[in-house]
Amino acid sequence: MLYSFKFQLKGVFFMAEKEIKAKRSNRQKTLDMVYIAIFAVIIAVCSWISVPMVVPFTLQTFGVFCAVGLLGGKRGTLSVLIYVLLGAVGVPVFAGFSSGIGTLFGVTGGYIMGFIFTALIYWLITAIFGKKLWAIILGMVLGLLACYAFGTIWFMVVYAQKAAPIGLAAALMKCVVPFLIPDALKIALAVVITKTVPKYVKIFD
Repeated sequence: MLYSFKFQLKGVFFMAEKEIKAKRSNRQKTLDMVYIAIFAVIIAVCSWISVPMVVPFTLQTFGVFCAVGLLGGKRGTLSVLIYVLLGAVGVPVFAGFSSGIGTLFGVTGGYIMGFIFTALIYWLITAIFGKKLWAIILGMVLGLLACYAFGTIWFMVVYAQKAAPIGLAAALMKCVVPFLIPDALKIALAVVITKTVPKYVKIFD
């Protein structure tokens, strides 16, 4: 009789624990979706902010770095993917409030699509090495280089189709070199935010 009661009691505790875990899991999934959507919007807002320099630049890449840094590789990649898809279907989320397939497949569209590679590489690096400071920096730097590479090749191909063939050196001088210092500063600031914000704000359980 006592054994049966203990067995039933264990069953009740097991079911209660299972229900609590299910509720936590559902709550976490909801939080995931909310944060992913919020950071897709943050990337869009960053893309609208133009910093007036000799060669003006936006904070688009900074938004991408913050998304992957604070949300992690998986959630950050989803935010970037949603951002790109929103722009593709016509929501004006790209730089200069532009949008559409025309922008995405234009001469500089490769750099926008390159953000997906940036996020994926950051995800890969941090999945292998964890979120150590050096791994975060390495993930962002390699991710940025992948974006540069894909975007520049895309630029050269599309530019050749629409205007005239352009050499690699000329393409880099036009599309990459002017942004090296600003992008390095964006990475530095994103790394500081990535390491600092979680100390004061609990984003995930």
